Amino acid sequence: MKLSSIAKPLTIRAFPPSDPLAELVDILARLPGIGERTAMRLCFFVLRQQPEYAHALSKSLAELHHRVKKCQQCGNYGSNESCAICLDHRRDRSTVCIVATVQDLVAVERTNTYRGVYFVLHQLLAPLDGIQPDDIRVGPLLEQAKQGTIQEIIIATPLSVEGEATALYLAQLFRPLEITVTRIASGVPHGGELEFTDHVTMERAFDGRKAL
Repeated sequence: MKLSSIAKPLTIRAFPPSDPLAELVDILARLPGIGERTAMRLCFFVLRQQPEYAHALSKSLAELHHRVKKCQQCGNYGSNESCAICLDHRRDRSTVCIVATVQDLVAVERTNTYRGVYFVLHQLLAPLDGIQPDDIRVGPLLEQAKQGTIQEIIIATPLSVEGEATALYLAQLFRPLEITVTRIASGVPHGGELEFTDHVTMERAFDGRKAL
């Protein structure tokens, strides 16, 4: 696929279109969260390093799709057919946390409190974008659940319209199997001010209150 077919090239006044700096800035600026100014800073940072750094960076990027594999069990990324979490025999395989992305998996892992395994969807229900229930890959997990090895499924999809729709769809799939299906709680963030909290978050904070 040509780069020109991915996005409209940026207009960089400092360099002519054929300049290698303009080409690199254009590529970097297409990364999520990276604008033209940040892309230029990254470009100049690379130039200030030894040439070996640029070679190592380009080699790592070039081999990324070949070296990184998707775990056949949970959909996580790793260097083998099974990720490090699925290979860890200390994990509780009777509890499965369903997340939308690998980034969400990493966020849960940072808490150092969850010891179960995961299942990564890689997409959420979004009918307007053409993503229907049949596009949500839950077949392998559903088959595993039917075998009776799973006791609880924690749905940790985002608290968005798509995330909520996906959570309801998943709950309908797994509840008939007599498996405990739970949804992550939501409420006022730590250090957050109540006056700036939206009404939906406030409502859920009250619904999910616990005894002290």
